Amino acid sequence: MTSDPSDSADSALVQRLGAQLKALRERRGLTTRQLAAQAGISQAFLSQLERGLSSPSIVTTYRLADALDVLPGALLPAPAGELVTVVRADEGRMLSVANRPDAVQGRVLSMGSNSALEVIDYVIEPGKYISEWFQTAGDLAVYVISGELDVEVESAGTWRLGPRDLMMHPSSLRHRWMLPGTHPAHVLLTVAHPPKA
Repeated sequence: MTSDPSDSADSALVQRLGAQLKALRERRGLTTRQLAAQAGISQAFLSQLERGLSSPSIVTTYRLADALDVLPGALLPAPAGELVTVVRADEGRMLSVANRPDAVQGRVLSMGSNSALEVIDYVIEPGKYISEWFQTAGDLAVYVISGELDVEVESAGTWRLGPRDLMMHPSSLRHRWMLPGTHPAHVLLTVAHPPKA
């Protein structure tokens, strides 16, 4: 379990997320056992997600989206579409990078079912887990606002990024992040997903 939906706003969001996940699963004609197996999670955890008792990590969100053949944002309930969206500094849903209590939390700035663009703001503190391997369809850009971040791309190498550095690559390349020192890093991740048919 990655978060405790204790306050009413978070609880309502987690409930809507669960309902959306269940609706997508049923629309695809999948059982909970089938979807759990395709997403690489336990059936019990999937049941908790669908009942709004737990919130998925970003990795689990991507696995579920791939298994359901939807964009990750399709799993996240969004308000009615507007032409202009402003996300204030104190807004945005927190999303864990992994299903473990010491995982870094990212603030989702953009991840909607009607947009192929995803933007997540991370403040990575020393001692927090960040090195989960990750891949999805599309292209990504990592922009370091402050601090340093090592980005390892499997079979391609590792790059150390500093303030105002930008790294781009196909997000289908398996990759992970590591905090190289004892200082926090502030990072902006942008993923442009290909449109789903």
